[in-house]
Amino acid sequence: MRAKLILPFLILYLFCHLWPAQGHEVTAEGAWCWFADPRALHYENKKGTINKTYIGYIDVHGNIKAMQYDFKKKRQDEVLIRSYFQPDDHNNPTFLVLPDERIMIFYSRHTDESCFYYRISRTPGDITTLGDEKVIKTKDNTTYPSPFILSDDPEHIYLCWRGIGWHPTVARLSLPDQDDQVKVDWGPYQIVKSTGARPYAKYMSNGKDKIYFAYTTGHPDNEEPNFLYFNYIDIRSLQLKDVRGNILSAIADGTFKVNKTTDYVRRYPSTLVDHSSARDWVWQVASDENNHPVIAMVRISSDKNSHDYYYAKWNGHEWKMTFLANAGGHFHQTPNLEKCYSAGMAIDPSNTNHVYCSLPVDGKQGKVYEIIIFVLNEDGEIASTEAVTKDSQYNNVRPYIIPGSEDSPLRLTWMFGNYYDWIVSSRYPQGYCTGIACDFKGFPDAKKKKNLVTEKNFKFNPKKAFTLEQTVTLDAAHYQGTLLQLGDLEYYLDGKTMKPEVRYKGKVYTSSNILGTSDCWKTTSRSTGGKWYTPQKYESFKLKWEYNKGVLCVYINGLLDQKIEIK
Repeated sequence: MRAKLILPFLILYLFCHLWPAQGHEVTAEGAWCWFADPRALHYENKKGTINKTYIGYIDVHGNIKAMQYDFKKKRQDEVLIRSYFQPDDHNNPTFLVLPDERIMIFYSRHTDESCFYYRISRTPGDITTLGDEKVIKTKDNTTYPSPFILSDDPEHIYLCWRGIGWHPTVARLSLPDQDDQVKVDWGPYQIVKSTGARPYAKYMSNGKDKIYFAYTTGHPDNEEPNFLYFNYIDIRSLQLKDVRGNILSAIADGTFKVNKTTDYVRRYPSTLVDHSSARDWVWQVASDENNHPVIAMVRISSDKNSHDYYYAKWNGHEWKMTFLANAGGHFHQTPNLEKCYSAGMAIDPSNTNHVYCSLPVDGKQGKVYEIIIFVLNEDGEIASTEAVTKDSQYNNVRPYIIPGSEDSPLRLTWMFGNYYDWIVSSRYPQGYCTGIACDFKGFPDAKKKKNLVTEKNFKFNPKKAFTLEQTVTLDAAHYQGTLLQLGDLEYYLDGKTMKPEVRYKGKVYTSSNILGTSDCWKTTSRSTGGKWYTPQKYESFKLKWEYNKGVLCVYINGLLDQKIEIK
């Protein structure tokens, strides 16, 4: 009987702890949607003091996480940004480098809460030093935060998302003050108004004065045909313009209306990328060396069973469409669910003639989605293709080229594994059993731990480095109290907040995260209903403390939760 109970959990564990082929694991548990960007970022400063890559994702336990790799120190850290969040892959974090070089991380729930959350690193370039969680309140629901700072207005943050009326929305924020608070000083404004219920938009900026975005009439599940449009926001005039620079609206004065009628096509031809009979969806918008937009998009058949990848490029006169490949149907394991979920595309923003596509390929393990690079010539024709992954056991999907990484060896990332649904629920409790892989093989190997101690008879000495690892067992009925005591150094769990605290000589250092998970969603209906369910308490967890030269790092189940200067 015991074996019968263990087997399903073992299978689920194996599904959620897979290994990528021809790639290198960033994390065993993580996923992302493709509309909130940049989901990863590389940053090097001119002084040469910062050279790091940040990759963000969310796991099925509701942990919003990020991997930081420091190329100078050759050190890899996985950081817990937020525990106990809505376990939904739409909620992956996005990154922004502030003028003072601190890293700002945005995240929000999928659709059902009228606010954004953010945390900012206390130290330039180092997300292991995140400050407290802050909130930006809005009047409307939020999904897919895409933040920008542009050189023509370096005193503001421009934030785009799906917000007012489920439509593309923009606001201008102040830079964080000394308490890391920001204020909305323009907007939020709905940018366009579609006849479709939910236009889907992808954004990018030229870094100077424009925010480009491509968007659909609505969701391809509901719209046939589903047109694809392109506009840009001119931040100097705060106007919406088409690809030729024609003014469509003053954003603060009202929304620009789009539809699929013959009259609209005749009146606004320069707003349209594609108005075929297909169900279009958009994967990425980028800008080539001439500052012309290029777009990765998919045309989905009427029955949703056939997905064609296209590359659309504006040549200064018209959009040139290049068919790349047929991607089969939806990539995931669940039949008749989200049939418009293609396996994914990515344009290299530093060389926009390179496009990475996830395609079904017959290999040693059967038909599996593999990453293929398409190289296009200057005429937009396919010059060559090459396999990035090969003979994989599990699907490789949703590729992404890390912005700013053109001089870095860590460039391409993707999801790998089994995928059942975008949210954890009683209907599909497995959710998204995927990890994140990349093309970088230089991650450090596990090293022998220095100064490893056990709790027994050990007392904290601030002059001596140490590493301590242990499994902490908890009582759900009495979920509070001292979890670890090392002389004057104490690890305490607050029973009311469920947040752990480091205590030392009268000072209390409280975690921003609760000691619990969102596994409670496994017993609830499949819904974005806006509820926060009772957190799932740990029966046990792995605790690690690393202390050196006055700095204590606290890890929970391998994730860096707190980095504290002990004084």
